[in-house]
Amino acid sequence: MQFMSQPFIAGPGQGAAARAERARVRWALAGLSLSMLLSSLGISSANVALPTLVQAFNASFQHVQWIVLAYLLAITTLIVGAGRLGDIIGRRRLLLAGLILFTLASALCALAPTLGLLIAARAAQGAGAAVMMALTMAFVGETVPKEKTGSAMGLLGTMSAIGTALGPSLGGFLIAGPGWRAIFFINVPLGIVAFALAYRALPVDRGPKTDRAGFDAIGMLLLALTLGAYALAMTLGRGSFGVLNIALLLAAVVGAGLFVRVEARAASPLIALATFRDGVLSAGLATSALVSAVMMATLVVGPFYLSAALGLDAGVVGLVLSAGPLVAALTGVPAGRIADRFGAQRVTILGLIAVAAGSSLLSILPPTLGIAGYIAPLVVMTSGYALFQTANNTAVMTDIGPDRRGVVSGMLNLSRNLGLVTGASALGAVFALASAATDIATARPDAVAAGLRITFAVSAVLIVVALAIAVGSKKPAASPLRKPIDR
Repeated sequence: MQFMSQPFIAGPGQGAAARAERARVRWALAGLSLSMLLSSLGISSANVALPTLVQAFNASFQHVQWIVLAYLLAITTLIVGAGRLGDIIGRRRLLLAGLILFTLASALCALAPTLGLLIAARAAQGAGAAVMMALTMAFVGETVPKEKTGSAMGLLGTMSAIGTALGPSLGGFLIAGPGWRAIFFINVPLGIVAFALAYRALPVDRGPKTDRAGFDAIGMLLLALTLGAYALAMTLGRGSFGVLNIALLLAAVVGAGLFVRVEARAASPLIALATFRDGVLSAGLATSALVSAVMMATLVVGPFYLSAALGLDAGVVGLVLSAGPLVAALTGVPAGRIADRFGAQRVTILGLIAVAAGSSLLSILPPTLGIAGYIAPLVVMTSGYALFQTANNTAVMTDIGPDRRGVVSGMLNLSRNLGLVTGASALGAVFALASAATDIATARPDAVAAGLRITFAVSAVLIVVALAIAVGSKKPAASPLRKPIDR
């Protein structure tokens, strides 16, 4: 059954049906929004618990950090496959299964008696989150009219930003009160509510358009191993790039080559290589990765600059850093409405210009301006990011055929995650090199300030590249990806 088969605004004789349809849309968006919130909360809330968990399990930081890495690796490696599987077996049933897995895994995290079991439960929780992230955007095409796509994407972006911003403060509050187990247990009732909303309001799956046996298991395995190797190469070592990192990076390169070869020969590929001939999709993925890398620099470089160059204590640093996610949360829904009114591509370009302007300001403003000199460019950047992300997602997902929405949504989320991972490593390395210090924690304030300026000068160049890609992107006249299949 097509979820929006009736006109969104009906005539007098259809008043009751139209009201019921609008109510279903609201409930469906509530379920999708809560799913997005939970998956984002799972990323940010556990970080603040790491020092506590070192003591709770009498373990080293190197071991405890796998509580975060297991979740991120599960999302990164599985998100595209989850999207494609939803296209094949039905997005509603897979999202419901993902919510069940996430909720049960959260309970296991809260009850885990050992560090090993906690890490395993976090990996399972990440697998559920991968399904939730991959399919929430895919459902927008089935739950709202085409002219409201931007507003819905803005809402989901807002919930993602709220989850990111809320995680550290909520986690700290729960750790100080009930204890660290509460940061996982709180997901259980929220997961049950999200499941109930999704079960009630999301459209029932129609028959699969692709035979289930056609799922590209070999391609999925190769992609997962490749992405896992790359993510580990970028995250292990806490800033140092040693022999293991190089070996993992080479393994990722080899894996990528094998994946392309397998996909070119597969009868039902996980990612059809012809997909990348769609200029809007290719540009959207590339620009998403670049912008995400730059935004990650604010989280990696910002704390060092605020504490070392400006001399702020940890509490004030936390408040200043929360300005970014707060601005993104406040501007997400308005950004969607702007995209609906003025067009996704125009708003994408406007957002990129704002991110470039904010990066440029951070590269030239002197530390003597204090907190205001950091927050003002950050507000410009995050406002631009909200505009960009909403409009870019809208441009990519609009007119995607129903049988490919899941995999395309997964690819969009993957590009963002890879950008975050790469930005943390590459731009973090630029910052360390530009600061000319063997240990950033003991670097002089002027060296840290110089490192920030150079890092964001490089970031501004990356955004200019993204802007050139976005301006030059064009949707091909005949794209198999955008056939209006049962729209």
